[in-house]
Amino acid sequence: MQTVDWLWLLHPVLAVVVIYPLLGQVLRLALQTRRRRLEHSKDPASVGRHHADLGRLLSGAVVLGVLVALVVVIGTSKPLAEFAGGSSRLGLLSLVVVGTAAAFAALWRARDAAYRASFALLTWAGLIGLGLQGEVYRLSDNPLQLTFWQSHFWGGIGLCGLLLLSLASKPEIHRSLRWRRLHVSANVLAAVVFLAQGISGPRDLLEIPLNWQKPAVYSCNFETQQCPAPQPPQS
Repeated sequence: MQTVDWLWLLHPVLAVVVIYPLLGQVLRLALQTRRRRLEHSKDPASVGRHHADLGRLLSGAVVLGVLVALVVVIGTSKPLAEFAGGSSRLGLLSLVVVGTAAAFAALWRARDAAYRASFALLTWAGLIGLGLQGEVYRLSDNPLQLTFWQSHFWGGIGLCGLLLLSLASKPEIHRSLRWRRLHVSANVLAAVVFLAQGISGPRDLLEIPLNWQKPAVYSCNFETQQCPAPQPPQS
C-alpha cells in the first residue's frame, strides 16, 4: 500500500473505531432516557445528560469523518500541479473546507437559536458543496433513480443533516414535547441510515483498487464486466 491508500483508509477507520461505538452508546442511552421519562424507571437521572453529551460527540465525529473523506478524495485524485482549474479552484476549495470546519466549531459553541440554525445550515451546505465536486464518486444525483438512494455519499450527507438538526435544536428538545417527538423521529431515521451506511461503505471499499492498480482496473469495461487481455511478457 502507498501513502495515498492509507489516506483513503482514514474515513473507514474513523467509522469503525469512533463513530459506530459512539452510536451504540448513544442508542443505549436514548432508550434509557425515554424509558425513564415514560415509565419512571430506576435508570439514573444522569442518563439524559450523558445521552446529549455523547450525541454531540457523535455528530462531531460524523461531520469530521465526512469532511476528511471529501478532502482526501478531492486532494488525492491527481497531483496538485495538475489540479483542474489551477490555483484559484484549489484556493476556493480550501476556503470552503476551512469555512465548513469553522461553521461547525461555531455551532458547537452557539447559544442563540438563529445562530445555531445558521451555522448548522452553513456546515451542511459546505459538505454538500465539496461533495458535488467532480472528483467525488456518486452513484447518481437524481433522487428519482434507485441508485441515488443506494449511494454511500448521499446517505452520509443525509445523515449529517439529521445530526446537525439534533445538535442545533438541543435546547428546544429539552423544553418542548413537540421537538422531542421530532428528535425521536429523526433519530430513528438516522439509525436506519447508519445501518445502510454500514452496508454501502464496505461495498464501495471493495470497488476501490489500490493506487498502483487503478490504471489496469479502470481500463476494464464495467458495463460488460470485461478487461483487456493481458499482454504477454517481453523476452
